[in-house]
Amino acid sequence: MGYYDMVESSWQLSDAAQEYAQKAGRAVEPAEFWDKIFSQSPLVDADRTLRESPQRDRIFLKSPYGLQYRPAQKDWVPFRHGAVDLSNENNI
Repeated sequence: MGYYDMVESSWQLSDAAQEYAQKAGRAVEPAEFWDKIFSQSPLVDADRTLRESPQRDRIFLKSPYGLQYRPAQKDWVPFRHGAVDLSNENNI
């Protein structure tokens, strides 16, 4: 999977969280997103997330990307937590 696809997958997981929040019709805390959405995704590095994000407000993916919760906006946005090597154009 190329880097563009990895970022796109991050956004799709963010969209799934947003859809869950809309269906809930109430404020949803990061831990609930973890239980209902993120912990079930094969994209998520569960061990690292559990170890490094006790509040579950940062979700680490198995790629160099992850999702970070923005409390003011009540949404999830991708962030990069690993190295990206753009020297190989097939990874873009």
